[in-house]
Amino acid sequence: MKTLFNLRALIVALGMSALASQAQEVFKIGLILPMTGQQATTGKQIEAAARLYMAQNGDKVAGRKIELIIKDDGGMPDAAKRIAQELVVNDKVGVLGGFGLTPLALATAPIATQSKTPMVVMAAATSIITEASPYIVRTSFTLAQCSVAMGDWAPKNGIKRVVTLVSDYGPGIDAERFFKERFLLNSGQVVESLRVPLRNPDFAPFLQKVRDLKPDALFVFVPSGAGAAVMKQFLERGMDKAGIKLIGTGDMTDDDQLNDMGDGALGVVTSHHYSTVHPSAVNKKFVDAFKKANKGMRPNFMAVGGYDGMRVIYEALKNTKGGQGGGDALLAAMKGQIFESPRGQIFIDAQTRDIVQNIYLRRVEKKDGELYNVEFDVIKEVKDPGKTK
Repeated sequence: MKTLFNLRALIVALGMSALASQAQEVFKIGLILPMTGQQATTGKQIEAAARLYMAQNGDKVAGRKIELIIKDDGGMPDAAKRIAQELVVNDKVGVLGGFGLTPLALATAPIATQSKTPMVVMAAATSIITEASPYIVRTSFTLAQCSVAMGDWAPKNGIKRVVTLVSDYGPGIDAERFFKERFLLNSGQVVESLRVPLRNPDFAPFLQKVRDLKPDALFVFVPSGAGAAVMKQFLERGMDKAGIKLIGTGDMTDDDQLNDMGDGALGVVTSHHYSTVHPSAVNKKFVDAFKKANKGMRPNFMAVGGYDGMRVIYEALKNTKGGQGGGDALLAAMKGQIFESPRGQIFIDAQTRDIVQNIYLRRVEKKDGELYNVEFDVIKEVKDPGKTK
């Protein structure tokens, strides 16, 4: 009897020792981001936001020290996949995060599935991404969410004939499709649909064609970082003076680059899920802290995706007592999270693992000598339309 009691005591002691050992282990979060190349601004915004979240909330959760590992994929899918393998196998990360472009997220998805590692998509925005692995959770947005909103607004505001101009890859094709479907449903006419190469795009010949077609408006989607080039060439061709309005998703008037676009951007209307001047106390605190930590740099929609992504990871760790139960338990704790983000109330849909959020109509205005995307209308609790078809 005494021997049995001792054996039980030993098992309990070993179990407690294992839990204590786990509590002392470092929990690693691997962020795979484009820190160089065309999408470098995306990587820098997400890294800055992730580091800010850790600075504000500490580097320990449920007794486990958090280590952030940042890896540059240069915007190349093969590099993203290789880095993900190394992070899972060699660094033994508990969560993968980041993913600045759709092809990078899709390339990494099989690694997340095979290793049962939760993968938090903080930037990439094609509808199909969450279907690529049951371990993917998204804290960014989808182009379908934003494009449908613009497809409703434009025809109600005197825009009847439109040309669409999008980058030729997943998010661009989603933006074109969902804007077009909704615009046509509202009795609008899409005169032509143009697609520009993602790599080293030259917008000039496409914009000249748009000028010749003389639509009421040009609807644009380009990834974060490319909007300034479109704006510059749009103005150089005098398209605004020819009476062609510029509309699109908020990537085009990226908060990070908007001031550099000049007064020619005034009046441009976009639909998106975040603006630096979103009028809430939570956002004001976030923007002030972000600027203070990053030499006055404005946070953009990529930053808010990274910031909220870190919160989702931290809360999941708290709810699993430091990640007990592994990747499946962490994933379960990420689903269904509801909280107030700097962008407004958000919700991680437990069925789709995708984000449900408000979409705002914004107009570029000048305030205190600077350009901002000022919200003037909102569509609340928008699910990804790509998941309802």
